[in-house]
Amino acid sequence: MTAGGPVTLLVATTNAKKLGELQALLSTLPLKLVCLKDLPPTEEVAEDGKTFADNAILKAVGYAKQTGMLTLAEDSGLCCDALEGAPGVYSARFSGAEGNDDKNNEKVLRLLDAVPDNCRGAHFSSAIAIADPTDVIGGVEGEVYGVIARERRGENGFGYDPIFYYPPFERTFGEVPVEKKHEVSHRAKALEKAKSLLETYLAESPS
Repeated sequence: MTAGGPVTLLVATTNAKKLGELQALLSTLPLKLVCLKDLPPTEEVAEDGKTFADNAILKAVGYAKQTGMLTLAEDSGLCCDALEGAPGVYSARFSGAEGNDDKNNEKVLRLLDAVPDNCRGAHFSSAIAIADPTDVIGGVEGEVYGVIARERRGENGFGYDPIFYYPPFERTFGEVPVEKKHEVSHRAKALEKAKSLLETYLAESPS
């Protein structure tokens, strides 16, 4: 393990809620997390990959090279069976470039309005990549399966949480405490794998 205090890890996001989730899920590691808003302006890395994993790698490598920092990038989204996997990699901007969580949720609910309950299956997918300025350290993924609700329910979480009904909880992700969501979420599953990559990297880094 590296000596001299925590290692700074850049989380390649400007989303404060996502950063908060990552801080909680990585709290057992000797890391100090910062996000893009904490740094001088960087050139935005285009998220033009075909998969979540592609985008995570693009961001991790791009920001690690620009900043010279150990970087973790995550790309995630909602995939609906009845929409042939959409919104997918377009989850954040599904309702347009200026879209937001409310508009994105409204669009999914509208598109699925006539879809029967037994065809509303969906899953969240999360891909995480970690890179230092010289190379990609590794990438991992996690998924959680559920159903798209008929309406928004709950104010917790962010993104599509209020319309993602998780049968074992009998609630949407928006209706349960964030800590409970962390027990099963796609991001938590991916981060559990990412922690192993980070632990190995920290153990092998020079003191």
